[in-house]
Amino acid sequence: MARKPQENPQLDMTPMIDVVFELIIFFVVTLTEKQTKDETIELEDGQHGIVLTADQLPPDHMQIDVASFWVDPAGNRHYEPRISMANQTMNVDQLRKQVRLRQERYNRKEFPVFIRADYAVPHATIKQVMDVCTEMGVWQFSVLAVADDKTKARPRLHPNKK
Repeated sequence: MARKPQENPQLDMTPMIDVVFELIIFFVVTLTEKQTKDETIELEDGQHGIVLTADQLPPDHMQIDVASFWVDPAGNRHYEPRISMANQTMNVDQLRKQVRLRQERYNRKEFPVFIRADYAVPHATIKQVMDVCTEMGVWQFSVLAVADDKTKARPRLHPNKK
C-alpha cells in the first residue's frame, strides 16, 4: 500500500540537538582536563632562561609535573615526591609507558619534554624523570621556572623551606 504524501513534512531536530550538546560537553571536559595542572608546585626562580608563553609551546610537547608533596582526599599532606601528568599520579614504569605512547602517536622518537618541578623536590626525583626520557630516546627536555620571583608576594607552601 502506497503512503500518502504529507502536506507539511517536518524534520525532527531533537536527536541532532542532543548530539550537538553531547559534543559540546565532550570538548569542554577534554579541554578542561588538558589544562589541569598541579597547583601545589612552586617553580624555582629562573631569571636568565628563555621565556616561553603558552602559545609558543610546540603542539607535540609533553609536560611532566614533579611535586614535592601530595594531598590525600582527607586533606592531609604527604611530604614525598609525586610525578604526574595532567594531575594523574604515576610511577616510573607508567611514565615510561606514556612516553612510548607519545612516540607512537606522533610517529617519531624525539619530541620536547617540559619538566615542571617544584623548587623543593630532591634532584634525584627529577633525575628519575630525565633518565626515563633518555632511556626512551628523548633527549630534548627542559626544566621550567618562573621568569621573575613572584613567590615572595605570597606565603610558601613548604613550611620547611625559606
